[in-house]
Amino acid sequence: MVAVEQISPVFAAIVVVALPFIAFLIQALLGKRSTSGNISLIAICLSAVINMVFVFAEVWQSIPRSATQPWFTIGINTFTVGVLLNNLTVLIQLLVCVIALPVHIYSRAYMKGDPGIHRYWMYLSLFCFAMLGLCISKNLFMMYIFWELVGFASYLLIGFWFTKESAVQANKKAFIVNRIGDLGFLIGIATVFSVYGSLDLVELFGKEGRFYSVASENSGLLTLAGLGFFIGAMAKSAQFPLHVWLPDAMEGPTAVSSLIHAATMVAAGVFLLSSVFPLFNETVLMIIAIIGVTTAASAAYFALAQTDIKKILAFSTISQLGFMMVAIGVGAWDAAMFHLVTHAFFKCLLFLGAGAVIHEMAHLKHDHHLDFDPQNINNMGGLRKQMPKTFVLMAIASLALAGFPLTSGFLSKDAILISSYEWAISKGGASILIPMLLTIVSVLTAFYIGRLIFKVFFGDFKLSLSPSNIQDANKTMLLPMAFLGICSLFFVFSFNPISYHDANVFQGFYVDYSFEEVHSLHLLIPIGLTLASCFMWIIAWRWYVKGSYPLNAASKGIAFSLNQAYLNQFYTRTFVAGTVNLSKGLYWFDRNIIDGIGNQLGTLAKGISRVAAWIDKYIVDGLINTLGGTTYYFGHLLRWVQNGRLQNYLGFAFTVLLIGIIYLILT
Repeated sequence: MVAVEQISPVFAAIVVVALPFIAFLIQALLGKRSTSGNISLIAICLSAVINMVFVFAEVWQSIPRSATQPWFTIGINTFTVGVLLNNLTVLIQLLVCVIALPVHIYSRAYMKGDPGIHRYWMYLSLFCFAMLGLCISKNLFMMYIFWELVGFASYLLIGFWFTKESAVQANKKAFIVNRIGDLGFLIGIATVFSVYGSLDLVELFGKEGRFYSVASENSGLLTLAGLGFFIGAMAKSAQFPLHVWLPDAMEGPTAVSSLIHAATMVAAGVFLLSSVFPLFNETVLMIIAIIGVTTAASAAYFALAQTDIKKILAFSTISQLGFMMVAIGVGAWDAAMFHLVTHAFFKCLLFLGAGAVIHEMAHLKHDHHLDFDPQNINNMGGLRKQMPKTFVLMAIASLALAGFPLTSGFLSKDAILISSYEWAISKGGASILIPMLLTIVSVLTAFYIGRLIFKVFFGDFKLSLSPSNIQDANKTMLLPMAFLGICSLFFVFSFNPISYHDANVFQGFYVDYSFEEVHSLHLLIPIGLTLASCFMWIIAWRWYVKGSYPLNAASKGIAFSLNQAYLNQFYTRTFVAGTVNLSKGLYWFDRNIIDGIGNQLGTLAKGISRVAAWIDKYIVDGLINTLGGTTYYFGHLLRWVQNGRLQNYLGFAFTVLLIGIIYLILT
C-alpha cells in the first residue's frame, strides 16, 4: 500500500480529474435511482481536498512537474498525452474545485424536486471532469479534446430544461458560436505544429523550448497561430462580437450559470491565452487589447438597461472578461489570472444570490397563481427585509465587482487598470484610449451593479401583494454563499488591502513587463475610481430608490442598450436568414437544375433504351426468328417426306410425277 507522503502530485492531479468522471459514469448507470447528488458531491469534495493537499501545496511556487505518455504515431510524429503541473495549471485546477464544491452544495437545495435532477448531477460531473482535465493538459491537442468536451457539457447544461423552446435555442446558439472559436483553436494548433513539429507545451515554451529557436523566422505564421488561439478564446470567453451566446445561456439553472460564469467555461479562454502567451507578437497583443476593451465597454453599456437579473450579471461577466483580455493584450497576463481568480468568487456569489432571489419570487408566483417574470428586477424591491443574509452577501459581492477597497476585486482590478496605464504611457499615441475606456467601464460597473442592488433590495415591493411569504434562503444555500462572501474579501488573497503586488496569487507568476512602473498611478487610480464609484452609487440611489429617475425609459439609447445594440437581430437577418436563404437556393438548384438535368438524362436514356429494345426485339430478333422459322418449316416438310410410310412415299412420287407431267404439257 502506497504511503500518503509518497503520492506524487501528478498521480494526485489525475485522480482529481478522474473522480468527477467516475461520478458521471455511476450517475449515468443509476439514472433516476440516484437523485440526491451525493455521488457528485462526494467526488468533487474529494477532488478539492486531494488537489489542495497533494497537488497545489506541493507544486505552488515550487518545481513544476510533468508526465508524458505516447498516444499514437503518424509517420515519424508521435502524439502524446500528459500532465503539466505548474503555478498556472494547479491554481486553475484548484479554483475549479473550490468553486464547483459550493455550487454542488447549493444545487442540492436549489434543484430539489426537479424531475430531471438525475441528469443535472450527471451533466455537472461531466462538466467538472472536462474542465479539470483542460487545466492540466500538457499538450495543445489534448487541451483541444477537453476544450470540446467542456463545450459539449455546457450545451447539455444550458439546455437542461429542454422542454422550454428558449432553452433549446440557447444551447444551440452557444454550441454553434463556440464551434466558430473551436475552428480558430484548431487553426492555431495546426499552425504551431507545422512550424515547430510539436504540440507539447514544455517542448514549445520551456527554458530550451523550440519556440525560442525558430520564432523569428516565421513571424507571419506566428501571427496566424496567435490569432487562431485568440479566436478560440473569443468564443469561449465571450468576446465581442462572439459574445452573444452568453446572455442566452442564462436559460440553464442558475447554479449552472454561476459555474459557467465564475471559474470554468468562460475562464478557459483566458487560461488558454496565458498558457501560450509567449506565442503572441505585438500585432496579436494589440488586437487582443482592442477586442478586450471593446468587449468590456459594450457589455457594460448593455448591462445598464437590462431588467433580467441574470442577464445583468451575464453582461457583467462579459465585461470583466474584457478586462482580463486587455491585461493579456498589454502583457500583464498575471494580472489577468489574478482577476480571473478573484472574479470567480464574487461572480459565483452574485449568481447564487440571484438564484436565491429568483427561487423565492418563483415560489411567490406559484403560491398566488400570478403571471409575472420572477427574474425581472422591476417586479422586486425592498427584499433586504425578507432576505437580509442574502442582501449582505450580495452587497459584498457587488462591492468586490465594483472594485471597492477591502475587497478582492479592488486588488485585481487595480492590477489591470494600473498596468494598462503604464503600458499606454510607454507606447504613447492613441494607446491611452484603452485604459481610459477601461476606467469609464469601471465607473459604469459600479452604476449597473448598484442599480441591481437598489432595485432588488431597497424601496418598496413592486407587485401589488405582500412579500411576507418571501424569506431568506435555507442553510444549504446560504453556507456556500457565505464561503464565497468571505473569499470576496481582500485578506484571502493579501494581508495588504491596498497593494496587489503583495497578493499571494499575483506573486505566483513571474512576468517581465515591457513597460516601467509609474508609482503615482498606484495612488491616483484607486482613489479616483473609489470616489467615482461612490458618486455612481449616489446617483443610482436617487434614481432607483428615491424615485427621481430623470431619463425617458423609451429613449433610443436605453432601447439600444436593452436590445444589445440589436446584434442578435443583425446576426439573425444576416447570418441565420442568409444561411437559410442560401440553403433554400441550393435546394432549388439541386432539385431543379442538378436533379432536372439528371432526370432529363434519365428520360433520354430510357427513350434510347426503348428504341434499342424495339430494334432488338423486332429487327434483330425478328430476322433471326424468321430465318429460324423458315429453316424449321422446310425441315418439317422434309421430315414429313422421310417418315417411313410407303403410301406417303408413293403419294409424294405420284405428286412429283403429276407436277412434272403438268409442266411438260404447259411448256
